Amino acid sequence: MTDTTTTVLAEPLLLPCGAVLANRIAKAGTSEQLATRSGAPTAGLHRLYATWARSGAGLLITGNVMINRDGLVEPRNAVLDDDRALPAFTAWADAAHAGGTAVWMQINHPGRVATVPFTRRPVGPSAAREPVPGLNLRTPRELTAPRIQALTRQFARTAQLAVAAGFDGIQIHAAHGYLLSQFLSPLANTRDDHYGRDAAGRRRALLETVTAVREAVGPSVPIAVKLNSKDFQHGGLSETESLDVAAVLADTGIDLLEITGGNYAEPAMEGVHHGPHQGPYFADYAAKVRDRVNVPLMLTGGLRTRATMERLVRDGAVDAVGIARPMAFVPDYPARILAGEPEPLLPTPPRPTGYRPLDGFVQLASHNLQFHRIAAGRTPQPRAGLGTVLHAVGKLTAAAAGQAVLP
Repeated sequence: MTDTTTTVLAEPLLLPCGAVLANRIAKAGTSEQLATRSGAPTAGLHRLYATWARSGAGLLITGNVMINRDGLVEPRNAVLDDDRALPAFTAWADAAHAGGTAVWMQINHPGRVATVPFTRRPVGPSAAREPVPGLNLRTPRELTAPRIQALTRQFARTAQLAVAAGFDGIQIHAAHGYLLSQFLSPLANTRDDHYGRDAAGRRRALLETVTAVREAVGPSVPIAVKLNSKDFQHGGLSETESLDVAAVLADTGIDLLEITGGNYAEPAMEGVHHGPHQGPYFADYAAKVRDRVNVPLMLTGGLRTRATMERLVRDGAVDAVGIARPMAFVPDYPARILAGEPEPLLPTPPRPTGYRPLDGFVQLASHNLQFHRIAAGRTPQPRAGLGTVLHAVGKLTAAAAGQAVLP
């Protein structure tokens, strides 16, 4: 067994703002859907993060917290747009801090992939529908420039409230086909004003959001951005343009750049785009970013073995590694990696259907059910078979109808 003091993964990470992460393993953002109908964190969400507080991770990044009530990524998303539920958010932060780890709030807006029927009039950079059936029921309204600036202020307000509630840092979600990711995509953003037109225009909304968040939280609070390596769609955000975005983000003074990829149409982040590939999904892109910028990097996607994680950090390819889906079935996965134990066995994922958007949803649903089991004080299931998936889909359907989501 390896002593935790001898693995590079156990080394602390000093961020540009001066904050220090206890080690190099982070729980990446996950789809939890454990808020009340009004968007307040539930006791179940507190319990889930109290469990992960003992996971061994040096950083916990929350799942989507929405910046306003005009759009939800999923039913039962947490919403932090004013201080009415601040005590519940403080309790969430306190639960996550129980093991001494840092906890950052991931803040987001769905844009055109907002959940129907909660969002009667979804919005986006342009009036272009999402190509995935079920998410394209309504054509989004093209945001006006003043409305874009208002949303930027709402990102900043949510960040400010998160810090007031006791969260240690902020992650701005600009990946996976959500609003800020849509602005970066030439497919979703066909504007002809200064928020579109060319690559510099397409990244303007993201850069203004980062600037506004920094002004809201001050210089000592860590700010991260989650960015797609590419969209994996013909005509979408390319790797070349994404590298340019990463370089400009580094100049804004962010503290961590998390690398991921894909969206609802091409869910590369769920692994379905990669077939049998079991290594890190976006490591080649991370190496290209490292060649261009000096901002701390975190890689998420397909990381399962200690050897791979150690190699990436030891060789300087990235500074931290993100784990998400493994912690649905093995909540203390990071601790086992740090302790030198054999990598925990994970369930075989549900058999793919061949239709990538559906396969991505099934992956999300099967893991989401495990989060709900942990939130209810139960243990995760040892495997995710068809029955698990059907159960999870049923729970999501019930949530969409406004019913309870806890078992």
